[in-house]
Amino acid sequence: MSSDQPPAVVRRGTNLDRVGGFNDTVVLDAIRRADERLSRVEIAAATGLSGQAISNITRRLLDAGLVREAGRQKSTGLGKPRTLLELEPTGQYAVGVHLDPAVVTTVVLDLTGQVVVRRRAETPASDDPDVLIAGIAATVEQVIAEAGAPRERVVGVGIAAPGPIDVERGVVINPPNLSAWHLVPLRDTLRELTGLPVLLDKDVTAAASAEKWAGGPNGRGSFVFFYLGTGVGAGLVIGDEVVRGSSSNVGEIGHVIVDPDGPLCFCGRRGCVGETSQPRYLVQQAVHAGVLAKGIDLDDRRAVDLAFADLCQQALAGGKVARELIAALAGRIAKVVEDIANLLDLERVVFGGPHWDHLAPFFDEAVRAALEERFLVRSVHPFVVTGTALGADVGAVGAASLVLDHTFSPNPSVLLLGPAESAPPVVVGSAKG
Repeated sequence: MSSDQPPAVVRRGTNLDRVGGFNDTVVLDAIRRADERLSRVEIAAATGLSGQAISNITRRLLDAGLVREAGRQKSTGLGKPRTLLELEPTGQYAVGVHLDPAVVTTVVLDLTGQVVVRRRAETPASDDPDVLIAGIAATVEQVIAEAGAPRERVVGVGIAAPGPIDVERGVVINPPNLSAWHLVPLRDTLRELTGLPVLLDKDVTAAASAEKWAGGPNGRGSFVFFYLGTGVGAGLVIGDEVVRGSSSNVGEIGHVIVDPDGPLCFCGRRGCVGETSQPRYLVQQAVHAGVLAKGIDLDDRRAVDLAFADLCQQALAGGKVARELIAALAGRIAKVVEDIANLLDLERVVFGGPHWDHLAPFFDEAVRAALEERFLVRSVHPFVVTGTALGADVGAVGAASLVLDHTFSPNPSVLLLGPAESAPPVVVGSAKG
């Protein structure tokens, strides 16, 4: 890791006996966050716990199958080599589902956050909630079987959905790009169909959580994850903690005005970044400019996505008008990122989402330089522009990461998996079959 990257933040434990469960999660989290395997002595130094406490905790974690011994440190001549510890990948599994209006992505993660199985399918054009949720439930069963994960070690399903959502009730309210969805009880319906604990969270929050979990240096410190999909959104991590807001609906940036003369948004104003960033709008612009053929059905998501990919390919091949349209999009998004970065004094923006692969080549040095130039405290610290290291799976990985985070969190209430009796044990005993 380069010297200019922020170090991982390790939680501190307490040596009071009555908070043993808290300390288990602190130790497990320290092992997860370490850049290399740790000895018990190093874990004690990192967490502030006594040697005896570390001995008791690591024994419990070993017995539960959540950590494993991984060789010994080289001897320094000052005593016998210390035994090193690392996470046991097969100790727990979590399923993650990302529901985007264009595509549904499903993954299985092991305890280290590695993707074991992935599956992608187009979102049915009808948007019928019952049909879509039944399909998701069937896919969840398929990926668990394909992963070879023992059912008792699957701690739950995380589902990342477009907002707004009601986290307490597990309900998707009225997502603008899923027209048939109105007060859909997604969490409870999926739990009934799968028999597993289910967590519902916003897609951008899940993506930010994925970057925090598995994005390496990109996921440390304070950053905004800028989601580029059928809509846009912003997931926030401040000081290594995912920010959710008072109702877990943080990141609704779609109605920031970036072009007062732009198209009319459904909110009644013109030039909202959400409206002007949709593939539908870009395709419409390209048709009017003669770059794409007329006759594209703008209400057909599949047709629009194919046309949008064609537009990006033309821009990449040097097409002047196509490149100008994509460059204008990048400029609009840069303006929103500028405002967020200056407001919150962030260290970086991480771009990702279903359309990032198409757009990545156009967020070139000129855009990066514009963002860095607009960052008002650049004389104090730089502002970095980067893309996700997790690819198109980032939303689904994040949804599963939020479930796994239950294992590593000293505060289990951060996850609302439905009724309290359905939540899995926090650590000890939750991995042994």
